[in-house]
Amino acid sequence: MTGDNNLPLNFSPDDVGVANGNYFGLPFAVEQAELVLLSAPWDVTVSYNHGTAAAPEAIVEASTQVELRDVHYLEGWKRGIATMEADPWIASTGKALRTEAERVINHLEEGGATSDGEIAEALAAVNAGSQELNERIYRQAAEVLAGGRLAALVGGDHSTPLGLMRAVDERMAVRGERFGILHIDAHADLREAYEGFTYSHASIMYNALQLQQLERLVQVGIRDYCGAERELATESNGRIVQFDDYTLARNGFEGMSWREQCAAVVAQLPQNVYVSFDIDGLSPDNCPGTGTPVPGGLSYREAVYLLVQVVESGRSIVGFDLTEVAPSEGDGEWNANVGARILYKLCNLTLLSHKKE
Repeated sequence: MTGDNNLPLNFSPDDVGVANGNYFGLPFAVEQAELVLLSAPWDVTVSYNHGTAAAPEAIVEASTQVELRDVHYLEGWKRGIATMEADPWIASTGKALRTEAERVINHLEEGGATSDGEIAEALAAVNAGSQELNERIYRQAAEVLAGGRLAALVGGDHSTPLGLMRAVDERMAVRGERFGILHIDAHADLREAYEGFTYSHASIMYNALQLQQLERLVQVGIRDYCGAERELATESNGRIVQFDDYTLARNGFEGMSWREQCAAVVAQLPQNVYVSFDIDGLSPDNCPGTGTPVPGGLSYREAVYLLVQVVESGRSIVGFDLTEVAPSEGDGEWNANVGARILYKLCNLTLLSHKKE
């Protein structure tokens, strides 16, 4: 039997979380939910440490420890947060292609070129597989959005949300609207085809800039970038706005409040906001297993406060992704625990930004 919102009559948000295979142990089917979470267990192009392909499953497991009554939206869960079953092709193909990608990366690190013999074939296979991943995620996301629901994605490495971004871009075009990306990350991710991989995790924002409805990319916490990335941002005529980690820290040291700094970030965003949250945008104590950790970064509380300010400004979150969470052996689920809590905050704030009267 079911009650309001098609919830089972015996479901209580205050009971022990049930490991039912869904994020947060919630009982919603896709057709019952306002927000649908896609999963992309894929880390094919990671250039340092791998392991983020295991994040969706690990976050699902850890997420049952999250209290469902979020301080910013106590009853937000009632609007429905559903888990779409992961496409089995993603994990199986990703595992096989990771071996090919490692061949390419090792060859380059030894001074070789991407055009060398079998390496060129391996690179082509990875690029073809990555394009197929994008198409599969796009089709899933487009189906969700066509049903009038919101879609979000849990990676996987940071290459994985491009298909979702494309689906959001098309939805914005149908509505005759534009959107911006709030990108929280240690890295700029503006490299063109890094290591020869067209859809590298280090190229996600370069690829996102090709989206027709994207008005502005606002990057927060950036503290690792190459000269070409810096040049691209500088010459973007304001389409790319960066709030780098050192400047944020210096402003704080010199008396500027975090509230004031968040206001400056939010002011650069248009009405519709897509949030792309790479967990390494946080300080490494919050994500010790992530693939490319960098000292510095936002605290958990600073990141949450920034997201809250976006919503309290009256802007709408039209989609989001959480990537680069990497569970590691012996971590006591810490990486997945933090990831699950950021994910739930993103879910609730997204729904709150579309709050019904």
